[in-house]
Amino acid sequence: MYLELDGEGALYAQLARALRRAIRRGQLRPGVALPPTRELAAQLGLARNTVVAAYELLCDERLAVARVGAGTFVAGERAGAGRGATARAASAVSAGTQGSPYASASASASAPVPVPLHESRAALPPASRYATRLRDLPPLVLARRDPALRYDMRYGEPLVDPVLVTAWRRELSRAATRVDWRYPPAAGTHELREAIAEYVARRRGVVCSAGDVVVVGGTQQAVALLARVLLDEGATVAVEDPGYELALHALQAHGARLVPVPVDGEGLQVSRLPRRGVRLALVSPSHQFPSGAVMSLPRRAALLEWAAQCGAWIVEDDYDGEFRYDGALMPALRSLDPHGRVIYVGTFSKVLFPGLRLGYVVCPPGWRDDLAAAKQLDDLGCGSVEQAALAGLMGSGAFDRHLRHASAELRRRRHALLDGLRTHCGDRILVHDSRAGMHMVGWLPRASAAQVDALVARAAERGLGLHPIAPHYRLKPAPDGLLLGYAALSVKQLRAASALLGECLDEVMPG
Repeated sequence: MYLELDGEGALYAQLARALRRAIRRGQLRPGVALPPTRELAAQLGLARNTVVAAYELLCDERLAVARVGAGTFVAGERAGAGRGATARAASAVSAGTQGSPYASASASASAPVPVPLHESRAALPPASRYATRLRDLPPLVLARRDPALRYDMRYGEPLVDPVLVTAWRRELSRAATRVDWRYPPAAGTHELREAIAEYVARRRGVVCSAGDVVVVGGTQQAVALLARVLLDEGATVAVEDPGYELALHALQAHGARLVPVPVDGEGLQVSRLPRRGVRLALVSPSHQFPSGAVMSLPRRAALLEWAAQCGAWIVEDDYDGEFRYDGALMPALRSLDPHGRVIYVGTFSKVLFPGLRLGYVVCPPGWRDDLAAAKQLDDLGCGSVEQAALAGLMGSGAFDRHLRHASAELRRRRHALLDGLRTHCGDRILVHDSRAGMHMVGWLPRASAAQVDALVARAAERGLGLHPIAPHYRLKPAPDGLLLGYAALSVKQLRAASALLGECLDEVMPG
């Protein structure tokens, strides 16, 4: 710890003043542990009794709290300063008041004016164009989970599988013993890239080599890096409406000009795409977010032909394409592409867990070196231990077993939610069931926007988390409906949540 003593008076008093300044300036935050007395004494070249006395003085002033067996901590409330040294403190340093290399006659013994921890935005200097665009972004509407809610049906959380937790812990332990502790390759370890190439070819029909794969920190980083590689400021990007706000924010922050294109029951309306001037189209054809639409094969063919004719690139966000409940998986758009215009993005956030922060990009050969270079400049590569563990999980067969179990369990939960909505909500909620993914949309055809807001608020009061779909639309007026996530709740919880939703509807929309 860096502390500067002021050279005035007893050393214990100088040290106490230095610690007091550090606390008031925010260098030492409330609740933080002060260094052990022997450690701080060794760092500053002081006797241990000097540090003990300074700590006792801070405790007398109620700036610190001593906890038996745990140490001394900065107090939560900075009150009671100015009570003076005790006789105990003075006697403790009677033999320890020699000079210190940290003494400084230039420092003042008086307490300084507290320094604010956070400046207001108005006080900030002029920002870069990027920072200015960040400040202009609208607030996020996808809320984080709230532990106070009994039943949180808001979108975002995947299935929690105890068997997966055990398998993942085992692979992490193995990886820690065999991993290369040097910086990983920026594009990802060869073992994981090989495993991903085999996986996407077998499960999604995307035939590629390990050299075509770049490992990234999830879909969000993939979009941000692709924007840097493919787009200049002012470039036009076609996006789905409604769409995934975090990806759209990344493009806007980069300086792209977004052109929203409507989505219907067959996915993106390709006929509404601009015929010239578009550099990139961002789509989620396997399970459109948030509408849940699955892009039909004719639409996919039309989109690929559009890209070839216009010289545009397509970024395919396949965030939860693994989960489909009515037979064979739909092929990835990339697997149908004869022109090499599709850049395929996948993530492990939904099939495993979001905290893993691993995803991948399968890109055309002409872009993979640029993407790997951008990744290297961004963070030097994803963590080696996590990559090795994931490669082991995929190679052992545990990953495929998890997918089978997760798909079966999600199917049960989806059925429970559908049954509950039919029983308790009737025709007040019309479900768009794409038989895919981890959420569905419940449309509210008879509700006004004000009633939807009242429904969400009333449900939250009763412990039910709901999320409206309207904020995800850029073209207005937006339809009224709810995003209903079912991955994070058990069958029993979903039945109870559906009943509670019906009660809230009765209160907000009687009759």
